Parts: sequence; structure tokens; C-alpha cells
Amino acid sequence: MNRLLGSCAAVFLACLGLLGSAVAETRQSDADTWRALSRLGYGPTPALIAQVQQAGGPRAWALREIDQALAASQRPAQLEPAVAEFNAPLPEIFGSYRAEQAARREKRANEQAASASAPPMSAPSAQPMPADDPRLAYGNRMARESAAWRLTACSRPDIENPLLARLTEFWFNHLNVSADKGSVKPFVGSYVLNAIRPHVLGRFDDLLLASSRHPAMLYYLDQAQSVADGTMQGKQRRGLNENYARELMELHTLGVHGGYTQQDVHELARILTGWTVAPQQPGGFRFAPRLHDAQPKALLGQTFVSARPPQGEEEGIAAIRLLAAQPATARRIALRLAQWFVADEPPPALVDRLAKSFQASQGNLRTVMRTLVASPAFWDPTNKLFKTPYDYVCSVLTASGGAQDDREVNQALGALNGAGQGIHRWPTPDGYKSDAATWLAPEALTRRADYAMVVARREPSLDYLTPFIQPATMQRIDAQPSRLRAGLLLASPDFMAK
Repeated sequence: MNRLLGSCAAVFLACLGLLGSAVAETRQSDADTWRALSRLGYGPTPALIAQVQQAGGPRAWALREIDQALAASQRPAQLEPAVAEFNAPLPEIFGSYRAEQAARREKRANEQAASASAPPMSAPSAQPMPADDPRLAYGNRMARESAAWRLTACSRPDIENPLLARLTEFWFNHLNVSADKGSVKPFVGSYVLNAIRPHVLGRFDDLLLASSRHPAMLYYLDQAQSVADGTMQGKQRRGLNENYARELMELHTLGVHGGYTQQDVHELARILTGWTVAPQQPGGFRFAPRLHDAQPKALLGQTFVSARPPQGEEEGIAAIRLLAAQPATARRIALRLAQWFVADEPPPALVDRLAKSFQASQGNLRTVMRTLVASPAFWDPTNKLFKTPYDYVCSVLTASGGAQDDREVNQALGALNGAGQGIHRWPTPDGYKSDAATWLAPEALTRRADYAMVVARREPSLDYLTPFIQPATMQRIDAQPSRLRAGLLLASPDFMAK
């Protein structure tokens, strides 16, 4: 009898052990699924969870998603007609922007004439301009449309591949321009869709070149005004502007400790003279030989000489490819990717591994991303990340099905502006920081909770999220009125981590 009881007890304990093992395995799978969907996108939806399961698990899904994102990046973005104007052909954008500038000059002239002590002018230009003249609102309308599309892209997996949206955010931030600079505002949406999005999983030097030649960057860092010293334009003598050359080296490629000198900045600025905007060209860029410094230059120990002025554009292309190929550039890109996708302070071994992958593949960003996703560090639960305001708003919208109308778009844009991370509005070329130390503060958490509660009013149940929330957190949520459940899930500490 005792032997029989002992055997039953052993079987029972074995069953408990198997059950415990199954529960632990399920929790680990849920944790990996959350990590994959929240770091390679903006969080889970029922459809994305099903995709992970069909792919054979989160790790297989993550590798497959890189190829899916690459394929999606080569297709045009899906744009709703109501917000498609921001991606008009560049000559149309230039024309409308110039019309806006002319309208503003006319408005100022009218206001000055109206306020003068002399009798009012009778000329048509002195008549009051309607406050709702559409020409005056062109830049603001373009900026809002492009920001609204970014919210759609990050929160609607049926419209934009989640990893493609995430990588577009990363590389836009790395090659940042700000719509708060008036000349950039009409072009920022085109910059996102045509300079950044198609290249996020291609070659890094191609991405750099696309950025460098787009009107948004040419205007933002004043490259459009940089000409050979002593160049006469009209009655004015003009010269170099080093802004873009400096940020190209300090932020976009080598990094501040990347081994270049101020003389290298000066020489790179000379190499890039003549790179400017072309309002009538489809790409919005032209090389103006007359504005180029054709004398010899030396960058990072390499000599650049134009045999004839038209070859000056080739100097700039060669210089950008030279910067992209430097070991310091590989380490800078590796560190930033590791900080974005793995941890605020990533393991040095991971950074080394990514830098080697970058150099060995000649800057192939698809290869680097596969190296990152295949690394143990990506899946290590000790490597934690906290959502930025943009990340959080996008993940809340993703969980609730995306913004449903203009009112909800305005709520999201308002939440981001209030949090200090307005879309396309980071003022400085370094881009916003992604670490917890920057964004984790009591007042910020309160604002997030308020936003979550507002969005959850139309989404009474988000119970598909519960497997990703810690049991202790769920106990506290379950103790509250059921009408608050969805909002509390979105406002929970677990949801703010990724």
C-alpha cells in the first residue's frame, strides 16, 4: 500500500513538474512575443500574435519580418487621399511653398499699409487678405498631413509593415530634420517617404546620399546656401556654410570622437559646394558647377580634385561613401541600433558584433538587422527598454486599432507635443534620445495614463493583452471597476516597457 501511495505521489509530483515547466515555457514564449512585437514594431494585436504563432514562434517571425519589411520598403506607401498631398511631386511642393511665401509677403505689406498714418492705399495689394487664405496654411497643412500619416503607419499593421515603420522612425531620427524650420516644413513628409523609407534596409551609403540630396536636408542644415568662398550671386559675395558638413561627420557618420578634425569639416564643406535645391527637378536636387570650389581638397587624408567643374558632384558622392565606410561609422551605427533595439547600455560584445557585420557587409542594413535579431542579447530579458512618448502613443493606438478620425489624430498629436516629442519637430540635428533617463518622470507617467484612459473609452476590452502583463499587475487591475480595465492595461508599467 505504501509503495502504491509512493508511486502515486511520484506521478503527481512529476505531473506538477511538467505543468510547471509548461507554464514557464508559455510565459517565456509570451515574453519573447512581447519583445519581438514591441521592439520590431509597436506592440501586439490579435492578428500579429497569430502571425508569430504561424511563423513558428517569435524568433522565426523576427527574422522573417526583416525580409517582409524590406519588400514593403520597395513598394509605395499606402496613403489615404485625405492626407496624400504631402507626397506630391517636389516641383508642385516648391510651387505651392513659393505661393505661400508670396502670400505672406503680401499680407505683411497690406498690414503695414493699413497701419500707416497716410491715407489707405487703393491698390489691390493693400486690401485685407482673408485670414483663411489657403495659401497661408500650406506649410502647416503639409506638416500635419505627414505627421498624421506617421501615426497611421506606426499603428496600422494592415497599412504599413510594423518593422518598416519602426526603422523609418529610427533612421529619420538619425538623419533628423525639423518641420519647425519654415523652409523645411513643406518637404518633411516627402523626405520621410522618399529619402528615408525606401533605404532603411538597403546600403547605408545610399541612405546617406538620399538624405543629403533631399530639399528637406539641404534647407535644414543650410547646404543649399553653401558655395565656394568669394562666389558672387547678384550683388552679394557669398561663401561656405559648414553646418551640413559638420553634422554629416559628427552625427550621421563618424561621431564626435571619430577621428576627424575641424580642418576635415572645412574640407568636406568645400567638397560639397554647389549641392543645392532644384525646384523644377523631380528629385529637387541639382549640382551647380559655378558654385563649386574646384580647387584640391584633403579629407581624412584622401585628396579630392575636380579635373573639370561638372565632376564636382562626384567629389561629394565619393566623400559621402568614404565616410560611410569608416570603422568609426560602423561603431557609431552599431551602438545606436543596439541602444534602440536592445538596451540603453547595450552589451559591448553586441556592439562589436554589429560593427563587424556592418563592415563585412559594406553597410548592408538588412544584414546588420539580421545579426541583431539573431543575437542572444536581443532576447535576453535583462536587457530592458522604456517606451519614448512616440513609441507609447503609437503602441496605445496599435492596441486599440489606430486613430479612428481627425479628433483622435489631434489627441495623439497633442499628447506628443505636450510630452516634448512632437512628430517631425525635434529642433536639433542630433535627434531625440531614446533612453529611460530622458523620458521616465512622474509627470510624464501621469500624462500617459490620462491619454490611455481617453483612448480606452472607445475600446472596452483589450483582454488579449493580459498574457503580457505580470500577475501582480493584473491583480491590481482586476480589483478596479471593469470600465477602467482597458485603460489600466494601457497605463500599466508592463505596457510602457518593451
